[in-house]
This record gives sequence, structure tokens and C-alpha cells, in this order.
Amino acid sequence: MTGKPDGEWLRVHPASPFIRGWVALAAIGFFFGRDTFERMLQGRPLMDEMYSGRVPFLLAGGGLVLVLAVLGFITTWYFTRYQVAGGFVRVNTGFLFKQQRQARLDRVQAIDIVQPLLARIFGLAELKFEVADAGESAVRLAYLRIDDARQLRATILARAAGLEPDPAQPEAALPEAPEYAVLSVPPSRLVGSLLLSEQSFFVVLGAAASVVLSAVTESRGFYFYLIPAALGLAAAYWGSFNKGYNFTAAISPDGIRLRYGLLDTQAQTLPPGRIQAVKITQPPLWRIFGWYRMQVNVAGYGGPGSNGEGASRTTLLPVGVLADVMRMLALVLPDPGTPDPARVFATGLTGLAPAVPPAGPPPSGGTPGEEPDGGFVTSPRRARLLAPLGWRRNGFTATDTALLIRSGRLWRELVVVPHQRTQSMALHQGPLARRFRVADLVLHTTAGPVSPRVIQAGLDEARDLFDAQAARARKARKRQTSEQWLAQVAPPSVVGPEVHPQNHQEGPHHG
Repeated sequence: MTGKPDGEWLRVHPASPFIRGWVALAAIGFFFGRDTFERMLQGRPLMDEMYSGRVPFLLAGGGLVLVLAVLGFITTWYFTRYQVAGGFVRVNTGFLFKQQRQARLDRVQAIDIVQPLLARIFGLAELKFEVADAGESAVRLAYLRIDDARQLRATILARAAGLEPDPAQPEAALPEAPEYAVLSVPPSRLVGSLLLSEQSFFVVLGAAASVVLSAVTESRGFYFYLIPAALGLAAAYWGSFNKGYNFTAAISPDGIRLRYGLLDTQAQTLPPGRIQAVKITQPPLWRIFGWYRMQVNVAGYGGPGSNGEGASRTTLLPVGVLADVMRMLALVLPDPGTPDPARVFATGLTGLAPAVPPAGPPPSGGTPGEEPDGGFVTSPRRARLLAPLGWRRNGFTATDTALLIRSGRLWRELVVVPHQRTQSMALHQGPLARRFRVADLVLHTTAGPVSPRVIQAGLDEARDLFDAQAARARKARKRQTSEQWLAQVAPPSVVGPEVHPQNHQEGPHHG
């Protein structure tokens, strides 16, 4: 593909407003044609006799409304233009009320290619550029040809990485970076995870309670409460299956590429270093098969509770085994900061501190002062009254590059926060916590499903962690001297059409 001159204003595909506004066209057709369609099915005259003399006026009115809608679509398309120039991507919209949105390329947190079902039929796609703006897309281009969307994504990711086009050929397109598949989620595993999910557990529990109450009270009215629960569960199942179907993860010089979707497909690209925090969870029933779920905080995605789209976009792995989790962690945190990452992260996922601290010298090969639980500092024994089940699980440890926080005895959870992503911290201590001399340490990151919190640490340990983590974060941020991720691992390169994919691929491997 040939590139476009840098700075040229371009328009989206002409069919874009019709794909976005097909609901309005369908509503107009339904309003004016419902009565006629019903009469045709019933074998009656297509038009009521009382309206027979007004047919020309009705047709003219309907045609006028349709023409105005089409003209509105065309006007919207004509006044929507986009530009990539000067380190920014800009989008101008509006005829009477004009609006320009722009995003700095070196602040782009993620780029998504979204294809709703109707757009897929016409070979079009929407491009979303996410920046740190609490969840609202900074720039949305809907719709472009799928090839143009991929090419534009490759160009912007290359610019965000710090690569520049060849000055001798500025109009040449930057090559799309190659990718290497990391994992895929089989549909059978996805279905099994849904059947063993928390929703299924509570629905089964509610059904059992309804049966018991119906038998005790000799009333069948309790069964009616299961109907909305079953409908809601079916909708939740379908939404999760539709979003998680055909989930694949790959690595490329652009970052981590995620693809998923049954009817509406989505392709995400997360540049290296943009992930603020990672959460790995394991519901009780998933332990049977050793399954885990991974979610992330990414600036711009916001919290997942607002809609289903947000939940799917913050999911790094819907369901996977331990080997899949370790693969994805290797992509998110290429340098784990410890010589034995498998042991440290496995302890964070499944470890449990001993009920009684071991006495005597450290085990063979250990060092004096070594923690018996894989280096995790857990809640003190005096906190067992506050958390009878969780005090042996709640704990933290720090490597050279990240802070690991684990919690949950039944619903296991491990949170990983890179040191340079620690924005601020706070110590929380309620009246009961003061009585038992424990405290919670809260780490503040961007909005998302991950809320890093060290639960019920000893007061002295919490204060030491507060000071040590502040120093680690300050030191890690000093090492990050540029927002362009490639500049953090290698000097910026000049990229032109003669550059081979192997050369374009070298940056992340040095990281």
C-alpha cells in the first residue's frame, strides 16, 4: 500500500454515516411501513380507504423525511476529516457546531480496530485511539476500509514508538510490524469457564433455596423468581461468549495484540509499558481445572463496570491455565526483576503462609532472614481474628521491577504493579485495625478493574513498604526518560520502505 502525505486531511469511508445511522433509517421505514406490511400479511388492501386520497401526500412526506436523513448523513461524512501530523492525530467533525479532537502520538495508550457485524459485511472497521482520559476515546474514526485502518494503526504505533519515515520518501507507508502467536483460548474451555463461573454458582444456590422454600411452604411462587435470574444468566453467558470467542494473543514490535469476538470482532494493540496494573483471579470452581483470569488497568479504558465493552477491553486473558498466565506475564513484564520468577509468581497465585512460623535455621540453601513463604510478607498472626480465612494468604513481596500483592483464600487474587506505574499511595487504618496494629496500603493507578491494596499488613511492615515503594517508584521513573517506548530500549531509527520486518522487530527484544 502507498502512504498518504504527512499532514494531509483525509475523509472516512462514504458508507460510514449509513452504517452508524442504519437504526434511524430502520425506524423511519418501520414508522411509515408497519401498517402497510400488516395489511399485506392479512390480505387486506394496502391502504385504508380513509387515507386513499392522501397517498401522494403521505408518500411525499415519507420521502422528504428519508431525503433529509440521507442529506444529514452525507453532511456528517463531508465535514468529518482526520489528519496525522506534527506528533498528533486530529479529527474534525460538525457543520454548525464544529469540534476538533486530537491525541498526542507519544501518549497513545492503546489502539483498537473494532468491526461490528454490519461493518464486517462491507469490509469496514472503526479505529479507536485511547489516551489517559478516564475511559472516553480521545479519537474515533468510523469507518475506514479494513486495510486502511490497519495501515493507519501501523503508522501511528510506529510514530508512538519513536520511529520516523524516511525523509527521502515521506509518503511511503510504514510497514506493518510482524506478529507471533502466543496463545489462543479453545471454545470448549470458554464454555466450561462460564458454566463454572460465579454467576452459575449463585444461580444454582438460588434454585436450591427456591426448591427448599417451596417444599417447606407448599407454595410454588418461589419458582417464578428463577425466571428473571435465568434470563439474566443467559444474557450474561451470551455476552461473555460473544466477547471471548476466538480469543487470541500475539506479540509484535507494536505491543501485545489481542483479537476476539463472534459477531462483533475487535483487535486491540497495547504498546509496551502502557499497562498500569495486572490482576490474576481464580474462582473456587476453576481450581478443578487450574484456570485463571487476567485483567488489566490501561489509561483510557476506564473502569469495566460501565458496560460490557469496557469489561472485554480490560481482559488480558478470559480463561487460561498456569502456563498461559506465565506467558502473558512475560509479555506485560519482560523483566520480572527476580532470578526465580516461576517460584515467586506461583507462590503469589497459590501460596499459603504456615499457620505457625517455622523455628530454627533456614532450610538448606536458604539465607538468614529469608521468608518461609516464597518471600511474601503476610498478615501477622494477631490479625487472624479480623480475617480467619485470609490472614495466611494476604501478603506482598517486591521484585526489582514490580510489587506483587496477593489476597483471598477462596477467590484467589494476585495483583502485579510495575514500580514506575505507582502514582500515589495511602495508608488506611480503621479502629479495629488500630487495635490489632495492622494497616492497609492502597496504591493509586488509573481507573480499571484492578484496585491494588495490601490488606492487613503489620503496622511496621506497612510503614516500611510505604517508604520503600515510594523510593522504588521514584527510581524506576528516573530510568524512564521518554514517553516513546522504543526510545526506552534502543535509539530511535529511521524507518522507510526499504526496512525489513526483521529490523522493525528488534526493539522489544532488547527490552
